[in-house]
Amino acid sequence: MANFIDDFFSMFSTDIGIDLGTCNTLVCVKGEGVIITEPSVVAVKKGTNKVLLNGQAVGNVAKEMLGKTPGGIMAVRPLREGVISDFDLAEALIRYFIQKVRQHKGWKLIKPRVAISIPSGISTVEKRAVINSAERAGARKIYLVLEPIAAAIGIGLPIQEPIASMVADIGGGTTEVAVISLGGIVTSKSIRVAGDEMDMAIIQHMKTTYNLLIGEQMAERVKITIGSAFPLEKEITMEVGGRDLVAARPRKIIVNSEEIREALKKPIDLIIQAIKETLEKTPPELSADLINQGLMMVGGGSLLRGIDKAISKEIQIPVRVDDDPLTAVAKGTGIILENLDQIRESLESGEDLL
Repeated sequence: MANFIDDFFSMFSTDIGIDLGTCNTLVCVKGEGVIITEPSVVAVKKGTNKVLLNGQAVGNVAKEMLGKTPGGIMAVRPLREGVISDFDLAEALIRYFIQKVRQHKGWKLIKPRVAISIPSGISTVEKRAVINSAERAGARKIYLVLEPIAAAIGIGLPIQEPIASMVADIGGGTTEVAVISLGGIVTSKSIRVAGDEMDMAIIQHMKTTYNLLIGEQMAERVKITIGSAFPLEKEITMEVGGRDLVAARPRKIIVNSEEIREALKKPIDLIIQAIKETLEKTPPELSADLINQGLMMVGGGSLLRGIDKAISKEIQIPVRVDDDPLTAVAKGTGIILENLDQIRESLESGEDLL
């Protein structure tokens, strides 16, 4: 009866799927697909949790402030390593996106149902924090979806069939690896090593090799422009600017893709190790399936040049990057909302964590 009432109310609201990421948040509306992609950043007055610009200094507006703010303003990420690190700012972030969707669709009387993706390795307390933030931000009902499941559904893997589907989601804060069969996770590994760790590795390399201090945005730019996990046919270079740690003044240097690849080796090796450990725990019958099925990669980290080749060389099965890896999880949450009757029982909601 409760589900019937909930489904009835959904006729008068807009169901929303949210890929709440450490670096970026994507929002999917049932029947429309992904309509919002913005950084998971909030700008606040220093010493408070008051969001600037009447609560609108979120996403793209706030990211432009990262590393460039005057003393009285902070641009911060409410999520670290895939989980909420600041409860109030996470609420502000979620509220901003819910309001943006409701304005896009036209304001409706009934609050929305929201499906939110979560890392498979987070604790019950961390799950509760996600649900509380979403409730206070204006969600009527919250469903938690494990990121590997959402990603697999989003890229169309046959997860309901009795064969192995393997997915690796390399995001900003976490890497999620899972083998899925018959609609559930058979074995998985979640590590808090992903895109952010790669950026920090580049920052550290610049410090130790060149005595040059660069910011997170510059490190990300280096990773995207010349970063790689496997030797390139033609190595490339890039000009990088920062602050000289000795002379304390601005300085530019030229770096090449070979040295950045070496700097990225440690985080990439940790990701490969997580994939290997997942394969080691996979039952033999499902392991046999993976010889042909292979591993599908999603998330921003999967766009690093040659990472599929580096992983395939180590695990000796096919590795493919999805055509649209950035939206896979968000699309999955939208598909789940469209098929809620069939899979509602396999999702966690606020009532389950009481």
